[in-house]
Amino acid sequence: MARYRPDIKNLINLAETSYMMLIRLLGGIDEQGQVREFHISESLSYRMSILEKTRYTQMVQFQQLINAKESLASKVYLPKPAMTIRVYHDARIVEVVESQNMRQIKPRYDYPNQRMHQPDEKRQTLVFLVEWLQLCLQQGKANVTFTTK
Repeated sequence: MARYRPDIKNLINLAETSYMMLIRLLGGIDEQGQVREFHISESLSYRMSILEKTRYTQMVQFQQLINAKESLASKVYLPKPAMTIRVYHDARIVEVVESQNMRQIKPRYDYPNQRMHQPDEKRQTLVFLVEWLQLCLQQGKANVTFTTK
């Protein structure tokens, strides 16, 4: 079996695509502590929170919210997707810093490995982020307040 080699061009394309969609979803919230929620259906909601802001970067937490109507077993045994994303405004890309309590995702893993990460774990995580952001853009409803100057 051939050893997996990351496609850098594809990884950068996914990071750039994620950046563009994430900026649209944030829609002007950029201060630490600000939050935006998206409701897809009665049982599916997501939250974006600004954890940190520096001159050229932001740290954003993106997570699925627990539904009050879910069974206790579902709440306990089915973890909800959650990511911490670093947004690089100068380069216009994002990096998934943490996903499902896995920090610093490598571009390539040998397989099999102790934690059973896939050889292309970083690419799969970015693809999931793109799909997640697309869902929020296409079907999400958010409470947005507009201010006039």
